[in-house]
Amino acid sequence: MILALSFHDDLHAIAVQHAVRARGEEFHILECDAVSGRPGLTWHLSGTSDGSGASAAVPTSEGRTVPPAQAEVLWWRRARADQQLTMSAAGSDGTGLGAQQVSLVNNDCRGALGGILAASFHGEWISPPEATDRASDKVYQLWVAQQAGFRVPRTLITQSRDEVVDFTREIGRVIVKPVVGARGPSLYTRWIEDPEALPAESFAVCPATYQEYVPGRHHIRLNCFGERMFAALIETEELDWRPDLNVPITRWPVPQDLARMVRTVLDRLGLPMGVIDLKLTPGGEPVWLEVNPQGQFLFLEPLTGEPLTEHFADYLITAGQLVPRGGAASSVR
Repeated sequence: MILALSFHDDLHAIAVQHAVRARGEEFHILECDAVSGRPGLTWHLSGTSDGSGASAAVPTSEGRTVPPAQAEVLWWRRARADQQLTMSAAGSDGTGLGAQQVSLVNNDCRGALGGILAASFHGEWISPPEATDRASDKVYQLWVAQQAGFRVPRTLITQSRDEVVDFTREIGRVIVKPVVGARGPSLYTRWIEDPEALPAESFAVCPATYQEYVPGRHHIRLNCFGERMFAALIETEELDWRPDLNVPITRWPVPQDLARMVRTVLDRLGLPMGVIDLKLTPGGEPVWLEVNPQGQFLFLEPLTGEPLTEHFADYLITAGQLVPRGGAASSVR
């Protein structure tokens, strides 16, 4: 059995579910934002000292209930979404939940689901929650990539306009992007041409990431599924290729030496998989930009013809076959 933790109607999870089931394997989606109002989540721990009396069940997107202990693989795709609260969650006066009540529902649904999976699932995590959270820190992953031998952009994270001014004078062309980002519309990478013209207060509000501009028009989106890697070459003069995909996008064979370096970085981050953004200099040197532990890859299929959904389904199935099991059949009710 393969489980995927994601949000309601996640196209990536649904596409992979179809691909896995087409191979005759069992695959269920656990919707992290649909715990509230949906019975089925339960965990019971007896008083035995060895923990053998524990039992658990979690609800699937199809209204079934599955025991996580009987799964071989758990795809930790998306785990932090808030609950989709319905009218059934309205208060007794009909006005709905207050901010504190909403926070309680979100926190307890998220905590219960995550805790039950952590205590009850004993197979292969793709990827482990702790490693996923750690690797999502773009400051830390940039340092790890440099330690693994990648060229990385010279980077400054600061709230000081004076430091940004000095950095710009030293480096030349500088870009700015969020350290973490926020929910809602994407915040794209932008130029920062004249920091002295901006008020110091705008820098002091929160830190931002300032980096040297890496020249070139060849961007690489590299999908690493275990030991297999599938990359796309995106050709554009834009700083950030995401707003406009009406540019040349083709399959790009991953050189063996680059593959080894990528695998080294992911191993040090504790990630079995990852979606990596690189940029090639005019001389062809790959520059590490970032890794998304659970990045989007579905959009590349129609653009490159690479069957990434099928590749990822194969990867999950293979990961499950490597997990030693007692041979117990899964139980779905």
